[in-house]
Amino acid sequence: MTNTIIVGGFEPLTTIDYPGSLSCVVFTQGCPWRCRYCHNHDLIPADKKTEFDWAKVIEFIKGRKGLLDAVVFSGGEPCLQSGLVDAIKQVKSLGFKIGLHTGGAYPHKLRQCLNYVDWVGFDIKHLPLNYEQVTQTPKSADKAWESLDILLNSGVDYQLRITKHPELISDDQLYRLKKLMKEQYNSKLEVQTCETKSCLDKELTML
Repeated sequence: MTNTIIVGGFEPLTTIDYPGSLSCVVFTQGCPWRCRYCHNHDLIPADKKTEFDWAKVIEFIKGRKGLLDAVVFSGGEPCLQSGLVDAIKQVKSLGFKIGLHTGGAYPHKLRQCLNYVDWVGFDIKHLPLNYEQVTQTPKSADKAWESLDILLNSGVDYQLRITKHPELISDDQLYRLKKLMKEQYNSKLEVQTCETKSCLDKELTML
């Protein structure tokens, strides 16, 4: 019996969430971090009631065999879900590639998922010493960097990216972070535009 994951949102078709593939995105409910620039903060509460049902979502996915290449699990933080590995295995058995978006809050769960995932979009928040300025969560950098090491040693394809809000990371800090990623991890850091119209921290909202 597959454990249920709590679905907070669903995008039936996207070309940007799994590089080079047509995919749908399952947004899971709940995140342990409180990133100040977060614009999707309805997904933060883990116990929020939603209108989505995993059983119905998986039925939709079954009907897209041959039409979609991949299914992406995003959030929130997907690795918060106790049933995530079962859900991934269920989708993978249908022949889809699996994408995972994560910030690395749960290293042990990420390690489990990497046995079945084909690509990971890993969200770097800041330089290690500045993580809590973004996440508002103690020890978040420790979890993120442990997860990053797990990912990079797994052999799974990945993309490292950062969402840059001008009030949270300076150009100099971003330069140092990119340098760290290149020199220590031999990886490129992609910079994503920050959606600033509805930040969790209203002081960061920019119209």
